[in-house]
Amino acid sequence: MNKARRQALQTIINKIEELKTPLEILRDEEQDTLDNMPESIRDGERGERTESSIQSIEDALAMIDDVIENITEAISA
Repeated sequence: MNKARRQALQTIINKIEELKTPLEILRDEEQDTLDNMPESIRDGERGERTESSIQSIEDALAMIDDVIENITEAISA
């Protein structure tokens, strides 16, 4: 891979990494919401939906890390 393509891939990695911060903030806000729910609500449907949202965001963050890792490997190859 030539230098220009490696730089283009690094630019993509940088842009992808920028997306992580807002997702982490949203995940943390959802976690705070869950943590501050009364136990009766937390144990109900609303709490389950909030937990599901948190898990989905965490899954998305893990996928972003995988994408970054794969692109990094392509740069190094």
